[in-house]
Amino acid sequence: MKTCLYCQQRNADVRKECAGCATPLPAADADLQAHRVRRFQWFCLGLAVFCIAMFFWLPRNFY
Repeated sequence: MKTCLYCQQRNADVRKECAGCATPLPAADADLQAHRVRRFQWFCLGLAVFCIAMFFWLPRNFY
């Protein structure tokens, strides 16, 4: 059962909208978790590329 984030009504898993308020229901937990992990991996990769680029781009002697 999915719970509506707006009105807290419980709905069947097959429904895409809440029966009480017609708000879209959240995605399945497994899909949401996989999406978060994938987004985190891309963030870490982007951060690593940024750090490497800054290592070569910034000046070496500060004084």
